[in-house]
Amino acid sequence: MIEYLENFFSIKPPEAKLEEIIFELNRRYPEGKDPWGLDLKIAKKSLQILYPFYSNYFKVRIFGEEKIKDKPYMIISNHSGQVAIDALLISMAFSLEISPSRLLRPMVDRFVVGLPFFGEWSAQTGAVLGDRQNCMKLMEKKESILVFPEGLKGITKNTSEFYKLQEFTDGFYRLALSSGYEIVPITLIGCEEFFPFVYHLKSLAKSLGLPALPLMPNLFPLPSPVDIYIGDPISLPKNLSPDAPDKEIKIHVNEIKRKMASMIKKGLKNQRTFWSNKGN
Repeated sequence: MIEYLENFFSIKPPEAKLEEIIFELNRRYPEGKDPWGLDLKIAKKSLQILYPFYSNYFKVRIFGEEKIKDKPYMIISNHSGQVAIDALLISMAFSLEISPSRLLRPMVDRFVVGLPFFGEWSAQTGAVLGDRQNCMKLMEKKESILVFPEGLKGITKNTSEFYKLQEFTDGFYRLALSSGYEIVPITLIGCEEFFPFVYHLKSLAKSLGLPALPLMPNLFPLPSPVDIYIGDPISLPKNLSPDAPDKEIKIHVNEIKRKMASMIKKGLKNQRTFWSNKGN
C-alpha cells in the first residue's frame, strides 16, 4: 500500500505543459494575485498536488478541445457529483489539455465562499463569488468564466435524477449578451457516479438553513472515470438586448439546454465503467 501511494503521488503533469501553464499564468497575472483572492503560487502547487487524482483516479478525458481558440469564453456546464469536484476537473482540463493554457474563473455559490479553509482555497485557485458585478468585472478583464446554469439544483439531485438537467437560470445569457462573449456548452459524464446512491433531506436542510443535506453511503468520491465533452461555441444574436423580456431570453437558454441534453445522451452511450483502464 505504501509503495502504491508513493507511485500514485509521484505522478506529475508533463514538464513541458507545466512550463507552458506557468508561463501563461505569469504573463496574465504578473503580480501573482488579483482582487478576488487568486494566488498563483497556491494555484500552481494545487495543480501539481491534484494531478494524480485528475490523471489516475478520475482518468479524465476531454473531447473537442480543438474548438477552443485563444480568446475568452463563457463556459457553461451541467452540474453534477454532489460536491464541486466537477468545477475542479473542468478547470484542470482547461489548464492541462488546451493551448494556450488558461485559468478558468468558476462562479461559485455564497455558501462555498463561506466554508472554512475550502472557501479561501477555492478563491486562491481562481473561483469567484458568482454575482453579476464580479462576473462583469472579470469579463472586462477578458477572463474566461465557468458557470453552472443549474446552480445548486444541479448537485442536489437524488439518484433517480442523475444526468437530468435542472432548470437553467438566464443570468449567464444576459451577461454574455452584455460582454459579447461566445458561450461554450460542455458536459461531464462520470461525476454522478462519485456518489452513486444519494437521497436529499430537502425539508430538513431548509429548516436548518443549509443548501443541501445528502444521505450517501460513501464519504469519499468513487473512482468513476470522467469524460468532458466540449460543444461548438455559440455566437449570440446581435439584435437581442441584455434587458430583453424573460420570454425572449428563455427561448435561447432553452435551446442551449436542449443541445446540452443531447450531448449528455451521446456521452452516456460511451461512458466508461468504474476502474476502467482507458486513460486520457
